[in-house]
Amino acid sequence: MFNFNKTVHVVKYRILWMVLSACLLLPGIAAMIYSMVTYPTHAPVKVGIDYTGGTILQYGVPETIDNEAVSKTREDLDKIGVQNPYIQILNVNPTAENNNIKSVISIRTKFIDEGSETAEQITNTVKSEYKDAELIQVSSVGPTLGKELFKMSLIALALAILGMIVYISLRFKFEYAVAAILGLVHDVLFVTGIFSLLGIFCDVQIDGLFLTAILTVIGFSINDTIVTFDRIRENLRYYGKKMTFGEIVDASVNQTLARSINTSLTVFITLAALYFFGGVTTKDFVLAMMLGVIVGVYSSIFFCSMIVDFWEERKGKKTQTAA
Repeated sequence: MFNFNKTVHVVKYRILWMVLSACLLLPGIAAMIYSMVTYPTHAPVKVGIDYTGGTILQYGVPETIDNEAVSKTREDLDKIGVQNPYIQILNVNPTAENNNIKSVISIRTKFIDEGSETAEQITNTVKSEYKDAELIQVSSVGPTLGKELFKMSLIALALAILGMIVYISLRFKFEYAVAAILGLVHDVLFVTGIFSLLGIFCDVQIDGLFLTAILTVIGFSINDTIVTFDRIRENLRYYGKKMTFGEIVDASVNQTLARSINTSLTVFITLAALYFFGGVTTKDFVLAMMLGVIVGVYSSIFFCSMIVDFWEERKGKKTQTAA
């Protein structure tokens, strides 16, 4: 028999984990539905120029400013015909290369040429508000390229999930693969839902790095899930006739709990350091990773194991009914 202390009960508190998952997902799902109805792109999140096409102009200024200080700049840009500009203030740490830059004003707008009259008008408007403002970067993505990138992103995501279904079905059972994929959907919905809420309330837009974060979260989450499933399979081999499936699930989760938490905590600390002390351009990417690591540990330990136990319980009841 097992010799361990049951610190976590997956099966006993199965309803609690279901309610907790619903609380984690429902606000984000509601935000995604709202976004799909209200956004012109009908996307569940607010997408940036990587997917819609447009231009980003970034200006460095030698003073620390906040987002409230750019309200007049937004009004002035609207007067010169720049409609619905997305303006963001990025506070940076001075380095040897930009020792005189303390803040970066990032202006996202529809596609314009770098040397066009509109670009010059935007630059003049910014310099009228901030005398020492300096144009430090201009990046553009055409609308056709943006749509193609979005299409290829969805294809990459679908292929990744399909490959995982095939692998887990061969390695374990098909029902384990279904549980694992439901766990991945759980994690992706949570992270995407949070960014949908951030898009509504904080005007956060996603770019190509967001998909990279989602794919990384999927890989990290499936790794934890496979470790737990592998322990369930091994314990079934030796204790399948002595213990119920629910007891084996609880035992397996407790045996892998410390490993999952320690691994995830190490990754989370590294990501937190990158978020607070890293570059401003990767903050949203790192935030998505941090959210994914947290929810990935939860789903691997509680959600996926709970789904497998529920599935096996239903199979047992059907077998008894048929007999």
